[in-house]
Amino acid sequence: MQPHDFWQGIHPPATFARHPAEGHRTFFPANFDDGRQLRLPIRELSDGEHALASLIINQASFAVEAALCADLAEKVRTYEPDVVVGLPTLGLTLARGTAAALGHARYVPLGTSRKFWYREELSVPLTSITSPGHAKRLYVDPRMLALLENRRVLLVDDVISSGTSIVAALELLTLCDITPIAIGTAMLQTDRWRSRLAAINARWDEHVIGVLRTPLLRRTDQGGWTDT
Repeated sequence: MQPHDFWQGIHPPATFARHPAEGHRTFFPANFDDGRQLRLPIRELSDGEHALASLIINQASFAVEAALCADLAEKVRTYEPDVVVGLPTLGLTLARGTAAALGHARYVPLGTSRKFWYREELSVPLTSITSPGHAKRLYVDPRMLALLENRRVLLVDDVISSGTSIVAALELLTLCDITPIAIGTAMLQTDRWRSRLAAINARWDEHVIGVLRTPLLRRTDQGGWTDT
């Protein structure tokens, strides 16, 4: 597959083997709960022995984006969220689509670009696994606080991996006296996020909802990748 071919289509259940004998080569097939599959490119980590399945939602086809948003909306509907809050940058795509699928008229985006009316005390440091070494600050627009106060807030990011970004968002909302009812994501990438969220509150282990789940992959003797 060419790099631009990924994330463009959803395949019927069992189109691709989840545990091929020779290991996965260029892609990992992630499953929706109903068995449909999305091919995700495999990104080798710096140690050369492990890899992750990657999802970049703003490079996905509109059909794939819509499917991820619709599935997440159905999964979180039981929480009855009043408002969806999205993390920059890629989480904004998922948050917007999920809010629309829930029937909301708008959503609330967090940001890393400081507008002149923002307040520094309503910000926290932010780092990302996909942008190492590029420290930013995460802000909430003070004008948006009225939309969040005393509301059932769903916090959304595109991928939760190490948990660093989602923890920063939780810290920022705490500064605003807001505790989300749940966290939603298109993909839970390994389980590394669990311990970081548990350090904040053990309740989060049961209130993080993902459409897809992908494992840490390790290199096989045949040169492929496996999660077994």
